[in-house]
Amino acid sequence: MRDLLLQSAGVLAIAVSLIHGVLSETKVFAHITIEPPRFRTLVHVVWQAGTVAWICGGVLLLAAPSMSSEPARRWIVVVVAVMYATAVVANAWATRGRHFGWMLFSLVVALAVAGY
Repeated sequence: MRDLLLQSAGVLAIAVSLIHGVLSETKVFAHITIEPPRFRTLVHVVWQAGTVAWICGGVLLLAAPSMSSEPARRWIVVVVAVMYATAVVANAWATRGRHFGWMLFSLVVALAVAGY
């Protein structure tokens, strides 16, 4: 059951991360102007670095059940849960709770901790 919880957390984390990346490009960046223009690429790359990190966290959650080392499994869960919990707090605060991302990442944290 623990393995299934971690794998579910991983799949959800990857899905939410991909949705976040696509929506930010199609909805956020499509309607904003970044000045000076030379910083536009930098802002995109920095923004999407979080998306890539979240996807990597999801992959680690998927891989954790196959780890032969129990300490490795536990550290993966702890580090990834802290990473997503930080995203939950920042997202909820920055959007005043109006964005779905913090709710879904809260579920990722809950599933990961339950699979600890």
